[in-house]
Amino acid sequence: MYPDEYAGRVASRSRELGGRRYTERTVPIDSVVHYFERFDVLEVDYTFYRPLIEEDGSPSTNYHTLQRYADHAPAHARFVLKAPQAYSARKLRRSGKYLDNDEYLDATGYTERFLAPAAELLGDRLDGVLFEQEYGRERDSPPPEVFAAELDAFFAALPAGAPPTHLEIRSPHLHQPPFYELLDRRGLGHALSHWTWLGPLRRQIAIAGGFHPAGADRDVLVRLLTPLNVRYADAYAMAYPFDRTVPELADTAGARAMVADTVRLALRAAAENIRITVLANNRVWGNAPDLVETLEGALREAGGLGH
Repeated sequence: MYPDEYAGRVASRSRELGGRRYTERTVPIDSVVHYFERFDVLEVDYTFYRPLIEEDGSPSTNYHTLQRYADHAPAHARFVLKAPQAYSARKLRRSGKYLDNDEYLDATGYTERFLAPAAELLGDRLDGVLFEQEYGRERDSPPPEVFAAELDAFFAALPAGAPPTHLEIRSPHLHQPPFYELLDRRGLGHALSHWTWLGPLRRQIAIAGGFHPAGADRDVLVRLLTPLNVRYADAYAMAYPFDRTVPELADTAGARAMVADTVRLALRAAAENIRITVLANNRVWGNAPDLVETLEGALREAGGLGH
C-alpha cells in the first residue's frame, strides 16, 4: 500500500499477547499523506490509552504524536479519535486487577485533557470522537436507566460545539430504551460494532430500532473489529502479520454476513440521507485494505458505490 520510499524507515516493536510474542512493524507518521490518498477517515486508537495533556498540564507524548499527524495530513483528512479510557471506563486494570476508576465520566478532565487539545490540533479535521466503554457483566452494571442518567449528566456538562460523539457500549444488557433515548436527546451517535460479544450488525440495528446518528451531519459509525465469538488475542493470532486476507477469517459464514450487513447498512443510510463511516480492522479479515476492497466490490454489485 505504501510507496517503497518508506521501506528504510519502518520501525519494529515487540508485543506480548495471549502468551505469544509478536513483532509489529509501523510506518513513519509522514506516510499518512499517502494513507489519505486511498482512504477518507483515520481512526486514532492510541488516544484511548493516555490523554493528550498530563495531570500537571504539560503535553503528553500522545499530544506530540497527534500534532505530527496533523502537520502531515492533508486539508481534506478526517480523523476519529478514541476518547481516553480514563473517562469512559468504569473500571481500569491496574496491577493485574480491575479497580474502580475515580475519573470515570469526569467532564472537566475530559474537556481539558482531551477534547480541547484535540480540537486545537485538528480543527475541522476532527470528524468525531469514539466513546468506547468496556464490556461489563450485568451484575456489575447499574440499571439501564441509571446508566443512561450518568451519561446524560456527563455529556450535558461538556462545552457547546463539541465534535460529534459516537458511543460504543460493549455490554449488550445496557442496550435498552433509556440508552437510545439519551442518544437522540443529546445528538450522540450509536457506534455499530462487529465485535466479539455484541452480535451481528443487523441485530444491533434491529434492537436499536434504526439508526441513531451523531451531530448535525447525521453521521453513523460502523466498526469492523473482530469476528463474532472470537476473543481479541485469538483474532490477532489468526490475522498476524496482517499482510493478506486470511481464509480462516474471511471465508466464513460470519464474515460473509458481516459484509452483507455492512452493505445493507450503507444502502439504508444513503436512502435515509445519513452519512456512514466504516472503519475496518486487520483482525476481522487478516488485512483491512483487502476488506475495504471487498466492501467496495459488494457495494458496486448492489449499485450503491459512492453512497
